[in-house]
Amino acid sequence: MLQQTQVTTVIGYFNNFIQHFPTIKALANASEDAVLAQWAGLGYYARARNLHKCAQIIVEQHQGALPKKFEQVIDLPGIGESTAGAILSISFNQNHAILDGNVKRVLSRYHQVKGHYGQSETLKELWRLAKYHTPNKRNANYTQAIMDLGATLCTRNNPECDRCPLAQHCQAKQHNTQGNHPNPKPRKNKPTRSVAMLIYQNTAGEVYLEKRPKKAFGVGFGALWNVKMMRKPLTKPLKNLIKMQK
Repeated sequence: MLQQTQVTTVIGYFNNFIQHFPTIKALANASEDAVLAQWAGLGYYARARNLHKCAQIIVEQHQGALPKKFEQVIDLPGIGESTAGAILSISFNQNHAILDGNVKRVLSRYHQVKGHYGQSETLKELWRLAKYHTPNKRNANYTQAIMDLGATLCTRNNPECDRCPLAQHCQAKQHNTQGNHPNPKPRKNKPTRSVAMLIYQNTAGEVYLEKRPKKAFGVGFGALWNVKMMRKPLTKPLKNLIKMQK
């Protein structure tokens, strides 16, 4: 849930989600619709689907227990190198580096790394620094600390450098360049889509909905319920609905 979403937003959703799915097995046995219903409002629904698939794989292939090997964790749906590192570091105190958005910001400011995070050379350098700073002991504490530092003090806007324990040696602080990190993302031309929407309501106040195909446009929006949407004129589906009422 913390991927792309702040802690303050996640807490309520997390508590509710855990109440409905208190164990990995409970999550694995739930239907996808039930999982998506408890995720509603958080957005980025691919995360919910991947979490559901992870639970099913863990139950089927790992006897319901989270694997402790990096290769097995990173092989689970939706889990990349940084997430796998965070899971193993915090859960099992293993020596693995992490590089989420908060850590990228801390490291790029502390070492005054130039370039946008999406650029391969910049990302490569940040990974090098992340691994360099990862200690051999108390990995869980370090991992949580550097993530929290980025989330609470070394924020994107208005960082609280006067309270930061790393300020004395932070290159961005020394050169007053905190605002340059991260560097702005290179702009791309955004495509324009025209979509027709049909909102059909009966006399009882019920609205007609349909489930999107799983490969619908819009990342993570497949298989969700919505009003009729088409990129083509709605003449044909409208006629069909009218026939249904007759």
